[in-house]
Amino acid sequence: MDTRPIAPPTLAASVIAVPPLARDTTLAIDPQQNAKIIRHLESGGVKTLLYGGNAVLGHVALSEYESLLAMLESTVAPETLVIPSVGPGFGMMLDQARMLSESKFPTAMLLPTNDPTTSSGLATAFRHFVERFGRPAVLYIKRDGYIDTDAIRRLMDDGLISWIKYAIVRPEGAEDATLRAIVDAVGTARVVSGMGEQPALSHLRNDRLAGFTSGCVCIAPRLSSAMLNSLHAGEYERAEQIRAIFRPLETLRDAISPVRVLHAAVELAGIARTGPIIPPLAGLNADDRRQVAEAAVKLLEAENTWR
Repeated sequence: MDTRPIAPPTLAASVIAVPPLARDTTLAIDPQQNAKIIRHLESGGVKTLLYGGNAVLGHVALSEYESLLAMLESTVAPETLVIPSVGPGFGMMLDQARMLSESKFPTAMLLPTNDPTTSSGLATAFRHFVERFGRPAVLYIKRDGYIDTDAIRRLMDDGLISWIKYAIVRPEGAEDATLRAIVDAVGTARVVSGMGEQPALSHLRNDRLAGFTSGCVCIAPRLSSAMLNSLHAGEYERAEQIRAIFRPLETLRDAISPVRVLHAAVELAGIARTGPIIPPLAGLNADDRRQVAEAAVKLLEAENTWR
């Protein structure tokens, strides 16, 4: 596992995969099936893995967290960076910070919460976590008003933010005043597009963000990596061609559930057995599974024939 402190070139060098977490029929974490997902990503050139929302880590048992960390650390290749997530509850993240402080992970991401919060309270929680963890953390911004720009600037200036995952959904082509304010405050080198291939084209071309996260990269790592390389090279037509290949599965994720669809898609494409998704989420119905299977298999076929 790559344990070096994260620098801006790291964020630009690889698509940041956000994989599901495979579990067996008893809901225990399945090391063998998770290893299959990891190997598929690594073989496609992906060197950064972020375990967060798609892994449903907001509902992970504290009693299994240390074993999860140990599994991830021992499974990935020496050059692969792994970023676990914590929270979103404050008490939970502090307990997880103690465990992480005894590990070699260079950063961790604070999962966003839908509970009532204030900007100053979130900033304080972030500081407490980083103090206990002993390393900078990833700030995940998923909705307007979550944390104000001045608070973000202070956290960044104090060296507490490793990078920012920006994932506020906008209509394509819409102005994004929140993103513009963040970029004006802290620059683009540590801000990453956090919603997959579809908004990445605009975020990297127009807003000059450092890179992007993806769930569907778990099925098509070579294609997603080719899109990232095309964006960095200014080859926007090629990037658009690749983005279109991901659109059918991403459309289903938007229509049904991003997390539940990805969890099923990785299994239905034949990458690994992801097993039952952890409650309080539930699996897909038969019609949704049929549609997801068709889109996932086509995406994997495109991955295997890409030149």
